[in-house]
Amino acid sequence: MKLLRFTEGGTTRIGKLVGDDVIDLSGVAGVGASMRQLLTDLPALREVLEAARGPAYRLDKVRLAAPIDDPQKYLAIGLNYKAHAEEARAAGVPIPSSQLWFNKQVSCITGPYDPIEYPRVVEKLDYEIEMGVVIGKRCRNVKASDARSVIAGYFVTNDVSARDWQNRSPTFTLGKSFDTHGPIGPWITTDDEVDDPLALEMVLKVNGETRQQKSTGDMIYDIYAQIEYLSTVMTLEPGDILATGTPEGVGMALGKLLKAGDVVRAEIEALGFIENEVVAAG
Repeated sequence: MKLLRFTEGGTTRIGKLVGDDVIDLSGVAGVGASMRQLLTDLPALREVLEAARGPAYRLDKVRLAAPIDDPQKYLAIGLNYKAHAEEARAAGVPIPSSQLWFNKQVSCITGPYDPIEYPRVVEKLDYEIEMGVVIGKRCRNVKASDARSVIAGYFVTNDVSARDWQNRSPTFTLGKSFDTHGPIGPWITTDDEVDDPLALEMVLKVNGETRQQKSTGDMIYDIYAQIEYLSTVMTLEPGDILATGTPEGVGMALGKLLKAGDVVRAEIEALGFIENEVVAAG
């Protein structure tokens, strides 16, 4: 399934995408307003959700919201593609010897087609296409060989980065967490619909110019190793988001940072695309 949140008639509800139609799932018993809760209950609700056929709205007649707006955690891994790690090292950033994780505060989350704000206090704004993994089962100490069993699904994310703020501190959190700097979507494609999440083509374009293009198979630490590593430290909960790394071609390395008016489109094979305009913050 492709699970989403959509706004129609002034109300935001949970639905699923079937072809070009958004099927409203809000009338299904057990479906409330929280995607996080739905993912928790998904094993029990899956059969009835898959059978649901209405009410329906055309996709182009509704506004898609962030597919999950209330995760407990939004964790992101840095320098997880070899060529990106090398371009970062060329800029003076040392390559870590283990997985490098940081928080994006959940307040940064915004919709798949909503604007990205360029704050007045930021001087260097950048993009990073990443595959987002959504946890579907409460888990701890998961072996990499079992990690796929705790994944609910996947979506596209842009780890928007204020580089000047990122570099002010030993941790990346502030530079990664400005409001609107976490566009995600357009929906959650459930794991059963993705043959191999480690063989998906990613493309990011700015104003139509390709800046990043790489397969998810080029990760240094794949998504299963990531889940094993994180779950050694903390309990992962349904709805938790993992941003799994970006390939080379970020604006910082190319000398092509974002500016107001730019349109950033991030697309991942089988998962759809998000597209966001950069706007000056008021």
